[in-house]
Amino acid sequence: MLGDQLGIRLLLLVGNTVPVPAPADVTDSISRVEVTNDADAGDGFQITFTLGKDQAGNFGILNGGALDPPNRVIIGVAIGAVPEVLMDGVIAHQQLVPSNEPGSSTLTVTGRDLRQVLDLEEKNEKYENQPDYLIFAQLIGAYGQFGLAPQPTPTPYWPVDVLHIPRQYETDLKFIERMAERNGFVFYIEPVTFGVNRAYFGPETRAGVPQPALTVNMDTFSNVNTLTFSHDVLASTAVEGSIIEPFSKTLIPLPPVPPLRLPPLATNPTTVQRTTIVRNAANKNPALAPSIAAGAANTPEPVTGEGELDTLRYGSVLRARRPVGVRGAGHSYDGDYYVRRVRHVITSGVSYSQEFTISREGTGELLPVVRPS
Repeated sequence: MLGDQLGIRLLLLVGNTVPVPAPADVTDSISRVEVTNDADAGDGFQITFTLGKDQAGNFGILNGGALDPPNRVIIGVAIGAVPEVLMDGVIAHQQLVPSNEPGSSTLTVTGRDLRQVLDLEEKNEKYENQPDYLIFAQLIGAYGQFGLAPQPTPTPYWPVDVLHIPRQYETDLKFIERMAERNGFVFYIEPVTFGVNRAYFGPETRAGVPQPALTVNMDTFSNVNTLTFSHDVLASTAVEGSIIEPFSKTLIPLPPVPPLRLPPLATNPTTVQRTTIVRNAANKNPALAPSIAAGAANTPEPVTGEGELDTLRYGSVLRARRPVGVRGAGHSYDGDYYVRRVRHVITSGVSYSQEFTISREGTGELLPVVRPS
């Protein structure tokens, strides 16, 4: 299978609702796989196949139907004995490029994670006396056939009918994203194992054991090909605004709440230089004020790092939405970071690269050591 020459095995499952191992003619035709895991924009994939015609003059893997939209696709990779799932999603687009040269035609299938299945049907619904986290669990529960397990964080505001009835007038995905924004939360779906996915609704969390460290400038211990840091003091913003209390019409200022990103990762948080005004909070319930302020403060972090891993030296898959340590970059930029984005690219028998973006709220390592490779 693709990648065996590198000590890396690529696993591909395809199917309608329950994917099964892809046919041999499909896996043998793979020339390139790209998977992007992005904490901000969601996850996506693209697989390129090299095609040859059969005796009847047809492209065989097209006739089988395994790669037809909107089939479900699971992409896994094993570096060593234990496979990990990089992507569980659905095919949204198919592109065929015939060639006059034998064996040079290509088929490219593109798709995104399982959030796609939540974005197909607009609805008009109301949810009386239900807080957002229970509405979220109810919505995700309708997609059990895709192996979605809801993991909501309780929301502080419980609406009462006489004051407020939550209403949906868009797709489930857009409604969930709107609920997440008004609570200062994030929403994403990521695979736990083959066929099982976690649907997370809550604050952006950096808790947990950091992944093996990204190591630079340490001779034989180095495991990154490139690593560049930047510090943009204008990236983050503070927020101002107010809410009108519905009965007394009293103007209530939004509290100065930082983004819901815990725990902190830097000893010297960058001082916020810019301020924005929240203009859509005037008629909201006062109980939502802290969440609205926190959601508006979820702006990009000032310190970011971008680079590319030497995958074989690193020895594992770097996961987005998890902490990772950096060492060898000096006191200002060593320490733990949050992995915002990883782009996995595997080409047939040639390479497996992992391009990454990491971020945190300032400079200075919070802990004197990081987890080694």
